[in-house]
Amino acid sequence: MRRRAIAGRPAGSPSIALAFWLVALPGGLAGQASDGSPATPEQRLFDWTRPRFPAAEYERRRDAVRAGIADSAGVLLFPSAHGLSHGETFRQADDFLYLTGLEIPQSVLVIDLPTGRPTLFAPRRDFRFESDTRANDFPGRPLAEDPELARVSGIADVRPLEALEVALREWTRLGVTVGVNAGRPGQLRRVVTSLIPDWDPQILSLYHLQSTYPSLRFANSFDAVARARMVKSPLEVEALRRSARATEAAIRAAAREIRDGVTERALEAGFESACKRNGAQRIAFASIIKSGPNSVWPWRVLASHYDRRNRAMHDGELVIFDVGCEIDHYVSDVGRTFPVSGRFDARQRALLEMEVAVADAIIAAARPGVTLAELQAVADARIPAGERTHMQTGLFFGHHIGLSTGDPSLAEAPLEPGMVFTVEPWYYDHESGISVFTEDEILVTEDGAELLTTTLARDPDGLEALVRDR
Repeated sequence: MRRRAIAGRPAGSPSIALAFWLVALPGGLAGQASDGSPATPEQRLFDWTRPRFPAAEYERRRDAVRAGIADSAGVLLFPSAHGLSHGETFRQADDFLYLTGLEIPQSVLVIDLPTGRPTLFAPRRDFRFESDTRANDFPGRPLAEDPELARVSGIADVRPLEALEVALREWTRLGVTVGVNAGRPGQLRRVVTSLIPDWDPQILSLYHLQSTYPSLRFANSFDAVARARMVKSPLEVEALRRSARATEAAIRAAAREIRDGVTERALEAGFESACKRNGAQRIAFASIIKSGPNSVWPWRVLASHYDRRNRAMHDGELVIFDVGCEIDHYVSDVGRTFPVSGRFDARQRALLEMEVAVADAIIAAARPGVTLAELQAVADARIPAGERTHMQTGLFFGHHIGLSTGDPSLAEAPLEPGMVFTVEPWYYDHESGISVFTEDEILVTEDGAELLTTTLARDPDGLEALVRDR
């Protein structure tokens, strides 16, 4: 790939990173109790957690992102999550996890584009393992000071986080462009605050950088990140298969609890419990289980009130599952429609068969080289004319999944082998009060698409049997 000289530095000169690679790392101190007596032994990061994949997998991913960057950016910058659990188990930021596999807080991965050299800026020690008054419970843990971090991660250059401030000032002086992921395609604009901001950590980090270094040049790396993350490696596909299998099993377990008088929240509890029993560390997103009049509302509307999603369902109604487990950071997203009574009536059955036929048409048409717009046209052509006002397809018939149910993607990008996305045409009829929904996951292969969610019934007879299997 051709690269021009970075602004402010002649072509062929040493990496701009050399300006700050020589920051020294002092040795850490072992924890001591307040009276000076020996405390609980200091902990080590890799006694608690390990990357899920070999270091070579993350190196390949970093190379793939770098290959997709226009040569106007001198470095790429990927911040990690803050690291506090806030009552929940810590979950690392997707991009940082994708490129490093590391569960460390308050860190930043930097990739020098001309050389491809990655550098990890991390806290010297883990603040979560420190306490001035409780050394036995919080005995300390080195991060940047731990030599194992470089060896296990495959990132040879590990530096203390404060060295990044030196680098940012130097990049500003040299006119270097810093690539950051803005979370969506398009030109990167200055983040503007508001009285009630709704920012994710990526945007919060960008706001800090723009405010603290107003002269620093920025570029949006979203497209390059999306192109890399859209195509899953064999290791990622296997992780997605495990997550899909756990979700299918959990739906089957919850379906056996469907009956007149059961509440939506009780079914959520059954599903989520089964996810954990099947190996999930978390659920992929807040479970969406909605019945009767609730079923005709999209989740964004239905979930806008604190206690709306807990109605008791009744015979004659439908109940929709839109749910997923998360195993080893990889998620699933599966949907099914069940009859509360165990039997669909004629209208419900006909609508479900129509909606599944639309999904089947999309799956049959998916193959390398096809675009999502072309799949949308296939879906539109399969919908009966009298039902088009109630069917939701557009580009919303599915979405890419991986580390997130909203994995970054580019709508105009042709399909490639290794892409995994959902197929989920929706049917919402507010006039008759009927909604049906089927969501499956597919893997694009060399000559077509493989249905990943194969162990869970999709047809009316099979869905009825799952409810009656009590």
